[in-house]
Amino acid sequence: MKLYKLAKGSLLQHNGSSYIIDDEWDKLINRDGLAAYLESITADTTALSAEVENEYLNGNILPPIGSQEVWAAGVTYLRSRDARMEESETGASLYDKVYDAARPELFFKALAHRVSGHNGEVYIRKDSDWDVPEPELTLFVNSDGNIQGYTIGNDMSSRSIEGENALYLPQAKVYEKSAALGPCLYVTSSAIPGETMISMNIKRDGKLVFEDETTVSRIKRSFTELTGYLYSECDFPNGCFLMTGTCLVPPPGFTLQAGDVVEISIDHIGTMVNVIGLNPKHK
Repeated sequence: MKLYKLAKGSLLQHNGSSYIIDDEWDKLINRDGLAAYLESITADTTALSAEVENEYLNGNILPPIGSQEVWAAGVTYLRSRDARMEESETGASLYDKVYDAARPELFFKALAHRVSGHNGEVYIRKDSDWDVPEPELTLFVNSDGNIQGYTIGNDMSSRSIEGENALYLPQAKVYEKSAALGPCLYVTSSAIPGETMISMNIKRDGKLVFEDETTVSRIKRSFTELTGYLYSECDFPNGCFLMTGTCLVPPPGFTLQAGDVVEISIDHIGTMVNVIGLNPKHK
């Protein structure tokens, strides 16, 4: 089932019908057995007509995040390891080592006010000349450390800054509108299957300039391993979003430009579209 956050309330799609839920977002999603709870709501809630559903969804979808933090895992796919080694002038061996290490790379990515949603802008940095989107299956993990849902993540990254020195990773990853989540929270009682397809298209002036796809099964680490390390010494009272690593990387000669359109699709969840922009305060 798909749960959309709206300006007022939430919209649940389940078995071909849609329902409005008035619960506060953080309270609604931060529970064990979220799938069963949402399904129980449909028994006592009147389904919307298709016309009313379209009115709710048309231009009113917000990123599916409340007061949660967004964290990210790095170098969880072989393609990501290779790309990091290609970009790095000083620390290529670091990425090789962390790919094979017992402990994963985890880093803070964003607070909610820096997260864009479906059809929203994401920024590239003015002090970077090599910028890429990073499509990532993103977990919603509740305050007890249990995975309750999935969404699409765009972990915007400055490869030139991180490549100059691995210690610059926070500047390469954390800035205004450096992350996007959406369009919905896909809620299921079972784990998302390994054959789930992740694809990304990038368009410039209406023309396709990059496309690629892969499957979730290519990830090296399990989701429970990643969440276990994240929650081992951190508390998240309202849960947390964890981007699980990028599996599709444009070639070294490619960099994003303002106006580019990035489309990330993941089976079961849908498609999230973002437009590349520059922070107007820093142009």
